[in-house]
Amino acid sequence: MKVIAAIQVVVSILLIISILLQNRGSGLGGAFGGDFGGYYTKRGMEKFLFYASVSLGVLFMVLAVISMMLA
Repeated sequence: MKVIAAIQVVVSILLIISILLQNRGSGLGGAFGGDFGGYYTKRGMEKFLFYASVSLGVLFMVLAVISMMLA
């Protein structure tokens, strides 16, 4: 049980870091629809951070469900 909690803490910290490193839509204009850049494909580090965030999010949810089932 303590091992799962420790892994969950590490995964949550990595998830926070991966989300904060993404700088998509920088500026306040992007929050209100002022970003007229159109659609673009993710490449390189941006693509890696996106997939890492999704993977870490899924892993965090799986660990949370396992933690609830064991409690």
